[in-house]
Amino acid sequence: MAATRTTIAKALNAGLRRAMDRDPKVILTGEDIGKLGGVFRITEHLQKDFGEDRVIDAPLAESGIVGTAIGMALRGYRPVVEIQFDGFVYPGFDQIVSQLAKLHSRSRGHLKVPVVVRIPMGGGIGAVEHHSESNEAYFAHTLGLKVVFCSNPEDAYWMIQQAIECDDPVIFYEPKRRYHEKGEVDLEATEAPRGLFEARLLSEGADLTLAAYGPMVKTCMDAANAAATEGRSLEVIDLRSVSPLDIDALTTSVEKTRRLVVVHEASEFCGFGAEIAAAVTERCFYHLEAPVLRVTGYNAPYPASRLEEHFLPDLDRVLDAVDRSFAY
Repeated sequence: MAATRTTIAKALNAGLRRAMDRDPKVILTGEDIGKLGGVFRITEHLQKDFGEDRVIDAPLAESGIVGTAIGMALRGYRPVVEIQFDGFVYPGFDQIVSQLAKLHSRSRGHLKVPVVVRIPMGGGIGAVEHHSESNEAYFAHTLGLKVVFCSNPEDAYWMIQQAIECDDPVIFYEPKRRYHEKGEVDLEATEAPRGLFEARLLSEGADLTLAAYGPMVKTCMDAANAAATEGRSLEVIDLRSVSPLDIDALTTSVEKTRRLVVVHEASEFCGFGAEIAAAVTERCFYHLEAPVLRVTGYNAPYPASRLEEHFLPDLDRVLDAVDRSFAY
């Protein structure tokens, strides 16, 4: 069957629906996810079709939502938690880091906690304080958690299903400003095109590698297209997962191009780009012709919405980093 052109938001909805159809133990819970369908309508119509026992409108208490999901997972369910906005996850941080991430190890492998925590992340929507953040480094640093990002409708559709099927807890980031961008998805296919934790080569190149995840993937693709008009061949890798990190795919690319620019929205200091830079430098030191460069948000609190365009990495900042890399 021909692929369907759809948005990231609708692809996530379709992926959740398929997972719920396949496994009656899949339960959704979160604030306003039932009748409203979530603030971004990702769970629209699912409560109507599956009932209030499987799509649960939770109170405004992230700690309680995550804690309840942990209990359900220990009883054999596969809960999918929605955190309305990235900045709202902190009340549930203790449950995620101290309990969800640790129970498998604490029980010496006897307990599985297959909880998916969905988090709309990043900026670009003109939101107020606490509604636009990039907090992936906290969770990537927490052993016991898997941390993944979808950046397009195909990945959104398949990755949410794969995350639900995973026996480990998964932090599932969704790029909120990209929710309505469209792409091709084969909704009738029976197998995912790639593993949940595999990086994806989006554009082959010979001169420099751009590595990104989530909302910055499109920015890097735009940069590669712009650079091509100047005769530069940039390779773009969508990392898709930051924990675990597909370091082999990344180093294979860097060994070929000999240059790397990492792009993410989070602030530079202790951002995940630092881990990538260190890991690639350790493996590719004698291949590199320039230091690994980072294009990130600034080392400042996320600004008011009117200043977003100055804070977020954009096409010009990525291309400037490319120029700086070639200057070495």
